[in-house]
Amino acid sequence: MDQSTRSRSTSSNLKLEHGRPLTVEGLLPALVADGLLASSELADLRQSVGMTANTGHPLVWLASRKLKAADSGKALDKERLLAWLGQRSGLEVVRIDPLRIDLSRVAEVVSSQYATRHHILPLAVGAHQVTIATAEPFCTAWVGELRRSLGKEIVRVLADPDDIARYAVEFYTLAHSVRTARGNGSMPVQSNFEQLVELGRSGRNLDANDAHVVTIVDWLWEYAFEQRASDIHLEPRRDVGTIRFRIDGVLHHVYQVPPTVMLAMTSRIKLLGRMDVVEKRRPQDGRIKTRMSDGREIELRLSTLPTAFGEKLVMRIFDPDVLVRDFESLGFSAHELATWRRMIDRPNGIVLVTGPTGSGKTTTLYSTLRALASDEVNVCTVEDPIELVDSSLNQTQVQPGIGLNFAAGVRALMRQDPDIIMIGEVRDLETAEMAMQAALTGHLVLTTLHTNDAPSAVTRLLELGIPGHLLNATLVGVLAQRLVRVLCPHCKSADAGLAAEQWRALIHPYRGQAPARVYRPVGCLQCRMTGFRGRAGIYELLQMDEGLKAEIGSSAPSLDRIRRHAVAAGLRPLRVAGAGKVASGLTTCEEVLRVAPPVDLKPADMAASPARTELANAAHASNASNAAEAEPVEQGAPPATRVASSLLI
Repeated sequence: MDQSTRSRSTSSNLKLEHGRPLTVEGLLPALVADGLLASSELADLRQSVGMTANTGHPLVWLASRKLKAADSGKALDKERLLAWLGQRSGLEVVRIDPLRIDLSRVAEVVSSQYATRHHILPLAVGAHQVTIATAEPFCTAWVGELRRSLGKEIVRVLADPDDIARYAVEFYTLAHSVRTARGNGSMPVQSNFEQLVELGRSGRNLDANDAHVVTIVDWLWEYAFEQRASDIHLEPRRDVGTIRFRIDGVLHHVYQVPPTVMLAMTSRIKLLGRMDVVEKRRPQDGRIKTRMSDGREIELRLSTLPTAFGEKLVMRIFDPDVLVRDFESLGFSAHELATWRRMIDRPNGIVLVTGPTGSGKTTTLYSTLRALASDEVNVCTVEDPIELVDSSLNQTQVQPGIGLNFAAGVRALMRQDPDIIMIGEVRDLETAEMAMQAALTGHLVLTTLHTNDAPSAVTRLLELGIPGHLLNATLVGVLAQRLVRVLCPHCKSADAGLAAEQWRALIHPYRGQAPARVYRPVGCLQCRMTGFRGRAGIYELLQMDEGLKAEIGSSAPSLDRIRRHAVAAGLRPLRVAGAGKVASGLTTCEEVLRVAPPVDLKPADMAASPARTELANAAHASNASNAAEAEPVEQGAPPATRVASSLLI
């Protein structure tokens, strides 16, 4: 039987099933006819079906058998079976993404009982049509009923039956909790500047321990952990409260709740975080430790801020498995890791980690401390706040209200026989001086600054008032970093290289041939159709040497001269480090340009480079791997600090 005859036969068989649910017995012949299943397996499968009292949905049962596709040998999993069923039924296959669904609207389309009875779930509501997911593509009796009752066209899509069953319960439970919670409370007073005129109104606010509020908060955390969110934002507005998740550095809208429900949610979370629930006029900080369904403990750091429409609450999620990682998974190349280990293996001195908020400094520091901590050393920290409680560290929380600031904390730690000290942040001259004193007395000090790049950290300390000779005696090096989104390995697609202008903008002030092949984001089920999954660091490492010390110790040290010397001595700027990630297919040029500052150097101002031979060898290695090759702009340019070779790392 040829392919066309086989397709017609299969289509005819499937048409006989219209109006009836899918069955394993009905699907097996079609799978054999389409070459996905070997006919020799039919007998065993039919026997297994007969011995099973309740197989559940046929696709789920077939996927659980861990079969191999007869035509390709690949696993016949649910995704493969769904794709096949979508082709046979003519329906688009979608993955249900709770972050893209307006639960308040879709829950009003049909009742929970109706959705459960027909194995359907509304996904989107438009002006003229409603999109509904189904796991039974040939059961269409409900389509006409909804078309008449809603007065809109019904667009059917095919979805994972397990997802439909799960989200049907969770969506309707959440929507019911929000409706019930809203009905139990009144509009909030005093939390909204525009509602102060309503002080005389009677009524009660929702209680933080209301069962429906508890359900909503639990749902919020569960989804945040599941979606790999790093932050949860609860933002009050004039007429509605907005919930957003930050995933891979980008905020995503999740849900909207009535103001009364938002106020009750905030109170519930503040209560769990041991914060003052009554106080809404000043910012507060708190902490919650909770447990995921798989048993992992997760910490949330809470921060409230009074706004025009009430308290804004942000929860930063600290997953120990994410916060403490090995250096390779953080994005360190072999060359960068070797340099970083030389810096942190010193017995004394100061090592700075710099970058803006959200650039991954905390993860780098905790991963470093975990690597250094052992039974032979005493590792102590002074933090504000303690980001992650670690049993291998002696951690101290700054408490300005009782005079325990960073400087006082370091002063106390000096009497605790420490080997390694981590200071959360150098904010003032007093803290900087205590850090220098600790380094001079034989301790390794790790701390952070907020500067754009590594050379700027040196001038920041000088501007704070640290003498140049003291900085030369204590500073070991500086690590500047940023986070770039990583292309999803499941769907990224090869592209035909970069435009010359785009590549020049990325590696300026160097020049070189763009990589022969780069990758672009596509979007799939694994990355929620964003094209990116996870983030990795790009790093800029500055090491102290005699030339740098001479500039710092001069009568008028200059940031430009410090930067030029550092680049000539081997510093690789952040954008050039990002170019390595682009050439190796980990991220995109646009992503690096978005997060990394431009290299503030001019070719005419660059010092002579002593490493042209090293650059030539690196360019040769780059050509061999189809990555970018680079060379200095002119004879007096720096060696791009192994631009080409680092692109391969």
